[in-house]
Amino acid sequence: MFTRFNPFRSLPNPREVWAWGMYDFANQSFTLLIITLLFSLYFKQVIVAGPQVLERAAEQAITQADVEVYLYGSDDETALLAQDTRDALDDIKKQAYAAGDRAWALTAGTSLLLVVLISPVLGAIADAKRWRKEVLMTTGVFCVGLTCAMALLGPGLTLVAAALFIAANFCYQTGENFLASFLPDISTPRTIGRISATGWAMGYAGALVLLVCVALVGKYLGMADVRNWQPLFIFAGLWFLVGMLPSWLFLRERERDVTARGNIVVAAVRQVGRTIINAGHFKHLAIFLIAFFVYGLGVQTIINFASIIAADFGIEGQALFIFVLQLTVVAGATAVATGFFQDKIGAKRTILLYLAVWLASTGGLILISQLPSKPQWAFWVVGNGIGMGLGGIGTASRSMVAHFTPPHRSAEFFGLWGLAYKLAGAVGVLSFGLVKASLGNLIALILLAGFFAAGIVLVSFVNERAGVRAARRAERDFLRSPAGRAPGDSAE
Repeated sequence: MFTRFNPFRSLPNPREVWAWGMYDFANQSFTLLIITLLFSLYFKQVIVAGPQVLERAAEQAITQADVEVYLYGSDDETALLAQDTRDALDDIKKQAYAAGDRAWALTAGTSLLLVVLISPVLGAIADAKRWRKEVLMTTGVFCVGLTCAMALLGPGLTLVAAALFIAANFCYQTGENFLASFLPDISTPRTIGRISATGWAMGYAGALVLLVCVALVGKYLGMADVRNWQPLFIFAGLWFLVGMLPSWLFLRERERDVTARGNIVVAAVRQVGRTIINAGHFKHLAIFLIAFFVYGLGVQTIINFASIIAADFGIEGQALFIFVLQLTVVAGATAVATGFFQDKIGAKRTILLYLAVWLASTGGLILISQLPSKPQWAFWVVGNGIGMGLGGIGTASRSMVAHFTPPHRSAEFFGLWGLAYKLAGAVGVLSFGLVKASLGNLIALILLAGFFAAGIVLVSFVNERAGVRAARRAERDFLRSPAGRAPGDSAE
């Protein structure tokens, strides 16, 4: 009865697909707890704009008020000065939080920019040396250690915190690229959408379990206050470590003779250069990567600023945990649902569908921000749309790249995919954070909606069938070449 709901049914390699998906299950502890929910807000409110700064500002403002009351002293004047003090404290807090927005944008953007600069070359090297699994597991282990070290951070350690996060996020993002590059190896053209959606759904299942644990800990162990979140960073690291073990045990590198001769770094750089120069051979992959970059500006901004945006709308403490839990449930359900129709209607139509959802959701944020009362229930409703966008756009985008990728260049092309996504993160996070700090929330939200609107326009120019044909033609040519034939094979 329940076998029909088993996502691994009828697959020739169910254990390997499960092990591949378990890495997505494991690394949610970093992408969700560290990037989206906990560390971004902890970095902004505690490390950068920490309580010591606010306390000193309060002491100065109160001292000034006491002096003025002593000098001018009536009850009416005392009330006015008290209001002036509150206004001064609000201004100080806004300035401190704006500094936190800028610092977080620079930190997150820098880490993604490093991935942009290194991942294509690293991908080409991994293809040549068959090191994809080694890189995947090594970056995971380093990310675990750096994540646990975040528990040592406190107010005022901005540079140390930035360095730790940059290194940890570099490892996480690089590993994510290499995990995606295994998708063409463990799937077929008929199952690629289903397997991609399954991996995405396993990731959101991990996120759901994590959020339930964090919500319970926050409620019963007194960790709802952002200043008490350090133990949760250790928990996030250990979760990642344990969850990645199945990938180490069961995920395997395919044997393929694509070893480069001479200096491997020089060869890798040249290969990446040839890939970019000859992008015309994969025209629709190039068009899609441009479109993906543009709407990725918005997706990456939401991922990196989710808890900060929620706090701007008054969602804090235990309510923040519950809000992200709701968002994750919707995202996970959407990822599962996407697996049932994506292969039928095509990746392009699926992407356009979810981009429309993204545009409507960000438009809703703009409308709510302009209401005098900023009703929280409306923000919770919009959160459902954000969850749908997160759950659907990722698996559809990954499938599109896999459809357009010749298997013998999977790590290299997924490196380009990762480059587009991480460059989108660097540019999107920096632009949103700096605009938010300088021009305010409204202009920043309008910018965010513009990313998705432009993405819809660009995706409409992608020809999915032509992109698939180009990838298959390139793979056939490779298999007929000397480099593509296994030892003992004869040329046709």
